[in-house]
Amino acid sequence: MSSPVLVCALRGIDAFRALGAALKGWTQGRDRLSTGDSLPQAVMALTPEVTFRQAILFFTEADFVTGKARFYCLLSHNTQNSTQICFSSVVGESWRCRAESLFSYLQAGAQVLCAVLLIKPGVWSRKLPRILRNLHLEKFSVVGMKHLELEAAAASALLPSEVQQDPAAVEAHCAYLTSGTALVLCLQRPNAVKKLMDLLGPEDPQLAQAQNPCLWRAQYGTSTVQNGFYGSQSYPMAVRDVKLFFPEGLCCAQCQTVQEEEV
Repeated sequence: MSSPVLVCALRGIDAFRALGAALKGWTQGRDRLSTGDSLPQAVMALTPEVTFRQAILFFTEADFVTGKARFYCLLSHNTQNSTQICFSSVVGESWRCRAESLFSYLQAGAQVLCAVLLIKPGVWSRKLPRILRNLHLEKFSVVGMKHLELEAAAASALLPSEVQQDPAAVEAHCAYLTSGTALVLCLQRPNAVKKLMDLLGPEDPQLAQAQNPCLWRAQYGTSTVQNGFYGSQSYPMAVRDVKLFFPEGLCCAQCQTVQEEEV
């Protein structure tokens, strides 16, 4: 054995993509500094199946501390110089702390989650049948639906943090969001939050169009203000949105996550 290795268990939302991008940038920086083998190397696996097998090799249940996080998959790979292992998870602020089997979650696969989709004024009244059909094709279940006229405070709360730093942008967004009736849907499926974000695309419809013309904001949006949709960007935001728009509860939302968050 030429040298010791460091095995790390990490967790984060969309961990496959995020860790892969981080390691790519780190590797490029390392290569600019040295072409030899003096600097450490790190690699990761690309599938949950491989990472699960690696987790069994390196860890036991006693090695993990469970708490306010739900684990979905583990990234790992082994080389002569180093090993990198990573958990992918969605973190909720109010998970009950209790002893849980992380390996059971790895075997169970993706958990059923809820996400909120707000169809902005002027879009849902014209395109609702097509939107609902597309949601059905993407395996979403609608467990909550209501149309409402947003108040300025609620509209402002939906804006991304970078937009909230610009008073003029906040005014433009709020004026549009409060200009007519919006339709709010609570959607349910495995990995609902990430899947919804993947369908909507970037906030800017032009960027969405350049990325993929089939993205929903590319199809229905005309500007960063009138971009067609708002979607919960993370699991904590989805919990907040459900409580904001559906305080009376949801229809047939029988997933464990909803019960534990007491939505």
